[in-house]
Amino acid sequence: MKTLIRALGFGLAGLAQAASIAAPWNGQPLWWLQLLSLAALVWQLDALRSGAGARRPLRSGALYGWLFATAWLCGTFWWLFISMHTYGGLAAPLAAIAVLALSAALALYYALACALFVAFAPPSPLRAAAFFAALWTLGELLRGSWFTGFPWGAGGYAHVDGPLAVYAPWLGVYGIGAVAAGIATLAALAFRNARGRAFAAPVAVALVLLCVPVLVSTLRGTPADDADRSGGRISIALLQGNIPQDEKFIPSGGVVTALRWYGEQLQKATAPLVITPETALPLLPSQLPPGYLEAIAARYASGTQAAIVGLPMGDGQSYSNAVLGFKPGEATPYRYEKHHLVPFGEFIPHMFRWFTDMMNIPLGDFRSGGLAQAPFAWQGQRIAPNICYEDLFGDEIGANFRNEADAPTVLLNVSNIAWFGDSIAIDQHLAISRMRALEFQRPMVRSTNTGATVVIDHRGRVTHELPRLTRGVLEAEVEGRSGLTPYAMWVSRFRLWPLWGAALLVVAATLTFRRRRAA
Repeated sequence: MKTLIRALGFGLAGLAQAASIAAPWNGQPLWWLQLLSLAALVWQLDALRSGAGARRPLRSGALYGWLFATAWLCGTFWWLFISMHTYGGLAAPLAAIAVLALSAALALYYALACALFVAFAPPSPLRAAAFFAALWTLGELLRGSWFTGFPWGAGGYAHVDGPLAVYAPWLGVYGIGAVAAGIATLAALAFRNARGRAFAAPVAVALVLLCVPVLVSTLRGTPADDADRSGGRISIALLQGNIPQDEKFIPSGGVVTALRWYGEQLQKATAPLVITPETALPLLPSQLPPGYLEAIAARYASGTQAAIVGLPMGDGQSYSNAVLGFKPGEATPYRYEKHHLVPFGEFIPHMFRWFTDMMNIPLGDFRSGGLAQAPFAWQGQRIAPNICYEDLFGDEIGANFRNEADAPTVLLNVSNIAWFGDSIAIDQHLAISRMRALEFQRPMVRSTNTGATVVIDHRGRVTHELPRLTRGVLEAEVEGRSGLTPYAMWVSRFRLWPLWGAALLVVAATLTFRRRRAA
């Protein structure tokens, strides 16, 4: 019975971690809940480490860490069930099993981290906190990179509104996650051993990590203030078609509606820059009505307006998820092709064709565009598009910041999250975009099919937003920014390897020190 209760506790803590990314009741991130849920995990792992919680602490640590992470990940991206069952026609039990299997597989990274913590954590709370933070960060990095990566719901996203957000332009989302893991460990170990210095030291360090950056930010501004400069303003119009996903690719339904509505809006828009969502035109150029794309090009071939339009591109042999940019004086449209493709959505992993054949979804193998594609230059702004969940990979966006003179002044995300219905996925994706704005100190504008169509300023704040699941146009003025944050400078050159190296160094040093003490 004790084992069952303990397992249930780990599962509930994992669900709390999921809720911290975007609360189910209002979609807002809860930074304090992320720390609390992770502290609850460490509290129980420390009980195993001290021998009070299980006969086989190493195996128990792996099991309970796996339960925590499985519940966390299931609670985070449960909405994959909607795309597979509601829109894909996959039987509900199979769709539920698929979501559970994905969560359970990704949870293995964290199971290993928890097992190593239980087996090798040093007695010092400060060193133990550094050890757990390093292990947890390695788990996050592995999840975000292996098999193309799926880091949706990483713990750092809970902190876009919290005190740790000040670390974003220095360390990025994974660095914030590492700091949060260290604070949670310090708090858990301090209160499990509430005696004199054993209590005071970790609490003091945790408070410093939480409070000092906020104080520095208040007195001097954010760490990127020296590099963060205005790059002028541009007025934009973001289109939100709200085409139901079950109609989007039906020729007599959503296709007709999309072509008519987006065509009308592109023709009558008055903003200097008009932007449509991902695959707003759901047909290849060769499949569009005769003269349709040519009419858009002619509309923006002269004057003072430009447009960025989402549509698939292909030549009959290969296909890409792309946006085209039309502006005066350019005979050939600007073109951005999605670089980071979605497994099972835009390419089929090896040996999984049988699974995708069970769903009624237009899936296929798309080609990947290059990393660090040129931005769309217009009215003094350099606008760097990313499509769908590409904004989840901050290190890939960072590749555009290698040269300050050519770095984007505005980030743009075009998406279609209608695959996941009116779910928490919309709020989670918004938090992801807000984190990219914080990391690079750039505005992020989002044009989506069903929401969230928003303008985010360079401080990660939503300044303009369309109501979700409605058809409309969001007009706003956006201030571009120049300069480079510390995060942009190192991630553009070294990707995430500095974090990998720091985490591995802490783990190696901890294990080496322990072995020497044992000898």
